[in-house]
Amino acid sequence: MNNEPIQQVSDINELMLQRRQKLDEMRASGDNPFKSKFDRSHTLSEIIERFESIEAGDQTGETVIVAGRIMAIRRHGKASFMVLKDRTASIQLFLSIGALGEEPYKAFLDYDIGDIVGVTGIVFKTRRGELSIDVRDFSLLTKSLRPLPEKWHGLKDVETRHRQRYVDLIINEQARKTLLTRTKIVKAIRQWLDGREFLEVETPMLQPIPGGAMAKPFITHHQALDIDLYMRIAPELYLKRLIVGDMERVYELNRNFRNEGISVRHNPEFTMLEVYQAYADYEDMMDLCESLIKHAAEAALGALQFDYQDKPVDLSGKWPRLTMVESIQQYGGETVSFDMEIDDLRSVAKKHGIEVKSRYGKGKLINELFEKLVEAKLWQPTFIIDYPTEISPLAKKKQDDPDVTERFELIVIGLEVGTAFSELTDPIDQRERFEAQVKLFEYGDEEAPKQVDEDYVRALEYGMPPTGGMGIGIDRLVMLLTDNHSIREVISFPHMRPEKD
Repeated sequence: MNNEPIQQVSDINELMLQRRQKLDEMRASGDNPFKSKFDRSHTLSEIIERFESIEAGDQTGETVIVAGRIMAIRRHGKASFMVLKDRTASIQLFLSIGALGEEPYKAFLDYDIGDIVGVTGIVFKTRRGELSIDVRDFSLLTKSLRPLPEKWHGLKDVETRHRQRYVDLIINEQARKTLLTRTKIVKAIRQWLDGREFLEVETPMLQPIPGGAMAKPFITHHQALDIDLYMRIAPELYLKRLIVGDMERVYELNRNFRNEGISVRHNPEFTMLEVYQAYADYEDMMDLCESLIKHAAEAALGALQFDYQDKPVDLSGKWPRLTMVESIQQYGGETVSFDMEIDDLRSVAKKHGIEVKSRYGKGKLINELFEKLVEAKLWQPTFIIDYPTEISPLAKKKQDDPDVTERFELIVIGLEVGTAFSELTDPIDQRERFEAQVKLFEYGDEEAPKQVDEDYVRALEYGMPPTGGMGIGIDRLVMLLTDNHSIREVISFPHMRPEKD
């Protein structure tokens, strides 16, 4: 309420007072304005699907029992109209003194927009061709005490829409459609993986050592054990422990938490899909990633070609694969390599306005150039492969080029949507890379782990088979497939700053 104009707040308060008075009158008369249950015979979409084809003016004689929220009221003397909406559709209600009687008719018309009602009536189509329900009986199920905004969808205050998502979903059909599409995408992913003998598993969300990614964790304290625990930044190391345990094919649709900034592409709590397959490598993961996302797009949109922010996206065909070094030359116009002197790489980075820190090696500098010159230009789906070893502590080095790893990232619409490795299975190499990460923490990098995960190294010492692992950002995938620019639009309740008094 604090963000609304003073006059608007005053008007709302007056309307709320009127609704409270109606509530008190109902209770005084013995009517319960907050009922427990109502049995429906149909959803509104079922009625529309069944009877939409009848001719204008036709009476079906079919009695239905429906329920929903009143979204509009048009009062016209002895006959009036309302718009009723449930989760599936909207339909017109026809009210008349002749069918209801004078007192019930007046009582129904005294309801407010936003009230939730149950209705019994007969389906017909008006002479103007509007499918409607001729109301014969009704019941108030829930009294709405706060008026709905009249033009919610047109409000420029996006923060209010996200903060009061429940109202946004009532009024804004696009917001509802986005969340419904998200459900279709997640369901399709599960079905695809289950059909290929992947097992859905759950791993700890509270971890003694944060790992699996470079990110600043949230910290909490467990009183009984008297230890600090971390909200997971990634489930990766636990999922790979399951591969060590001969599970072979596992996946988790998981919630991760990173104590970082908020933007149109970042939320501190987000959803990832992580998949691990024994006896596979990053080439297999590319094939899996491409097939899985195409399947999700077909399930959500029924097509592989669509527009995102008024620009075409084409998921069909074989997606191109470029090494990071190749992409910098092709899209950034700079020829770089690991054979260059580090001072020359620093000069190239500085030329493009990149802040160069003393601890950056060749791999980190090349990655910085990629992010600066290339990433935003990759609109169509593209696999960027062979990431520098320096920034890939959990990926296997390429046998013919130890400066890079068997790792890819999938970039679409200038956004990283997925990443994968041929997993590092050598426990000695893994320990060395963990130790290098710990040094980064000692240098002041808050995203680096502050200690070696000894238990994970021990798991590798028992032997992990060759493994391919992949992660896909579900929120970003939903952004792509629902044409949303902001991650907040695809999350039911995005994190917000506290409201000001």
